[in-house]
Amino acid sequence: MTYVVEARWAGRILKEYLFSELSLSRAQVVVLKKKEQGMLLNGERVTVRAILREGDLLELELEDEQSSEDLIPYDYPLQILYEDEDLILINKPQGMPTHPSHGHFEDTLANALACYYQKQGRPFVFRAANRLDRDTTGVVLVAKNKRASAALSRQIMTRRVKKEYFALLQGTLRDDEGCIDKNIVRALDSVILRSVSENEGERAFTTYRVLERRSGLTLVSAQPHTGRTHQLRVHFASIGHPIFGDGLYGTPSDRICGQALHAFSLTFFHPISERELTVCAPLHPEFCALLKEYNFEFS
Repeated sequence: MTYVVEARWAGRILKEYLFSELSLSRAQVVVLKKKEQGMLLNGERVTVRAILREGDLLELELEDEQSSEDLIPYDYPLQILYEDEDLILINKPQGMPTHPSHGHFEDTLANALACYYQKQGRPFVFRAANRLDRDTTGVVLVAKNKRASAALSRQIMTRRVKKEYFALLQGTLRDDEGCIDKNIVRALDSVILRSVSENEGERAFTTYRVLERRSGLTLVSAQPHTGRTHQLRVHFASIGHPIFGDGLYGTPSDRICGQALHAFSLTFFHPISERELTVCAPLHPEFCALLKEYNFEFS
C-alpha cells in the first residue's frame, strides 16, 4: 500500500498518521514494525517516530504473505460485480454457502475466491464483510487486506452499510410499505432456527415497500437495518408472509431451490478512499424465471 503525505500532516509523526489517517489497529502497526519492509518512507525503513513532510512517499506492507491454509481452491466461474486492490464484490449464486462449514468444505464462495486468486499467483485470506445464507443469492463484499477489513467492520458495527434485498412473499401484503420491529432469539433446542420474541433476544428492525402484487404473491424491497441471523426470513414469517420457497420458516416449493431472496445492493464507504459506493447484483435466472411464471412485470 502506497500513500503520499499531504501538507496537513507535515511536521507530525508517522505514528499519528497510521492511527488517525489510516485507522490502523495497534496489532497491525506492531506487525508492520516487525517486518523488514513493513514501513518505508521515501524508500527507507523508518520507525513510527519518523517526522513526516509534505510529499513523502509512505509504503506499508499490508498484503497477506500466505493464503489461508484450510481453504481448498474450488474452480467456479464467479460473477464479479466490482474489484480493486482493496475490495471484491461477487454476485453469489443459489446453493453456494458463503464460507466453509459442516458438509461444505470445498464448494463455498471462499473456496471459489481462493481458486480465483491462486490462478493469479496471489495469496488470499477470506474476509467477508457480509454473509448470505446458502440459498440466498446476491452481493457479497470481501475485503482483500486487513486494513480494508477493519474499516468495513467498523462501518457495519455503526450501521453505515445499507442493504437492499428483493423478496417474494407468500400472500398479498395489504400495506404498500411498513416496518417490522421485533427481537430475534435462537429457538429452543435448535442451533439453526430463530424466532421473534417480545422480551428476549436482540433487537431486529426491518423496513419494506411493495414493488408488485401478482397471483397471491407479493414482491418487496426490504432493508434490514440490523444484521440478525435469518432476519428477513424470520420477520416476514412472523407477520404471516414467509418468503416463497423457504422450507425453514414457511413452505418449500419445487419452483425454486430454497427461498426467493436476493441481496440486490450494498451501499458503503470505500475503506481507503472513503467515497460512497453502491454495488448492485442483477437477479439470477432462477429468480427471474419464478417472477415470469407468476406473471410479475418486474425485471
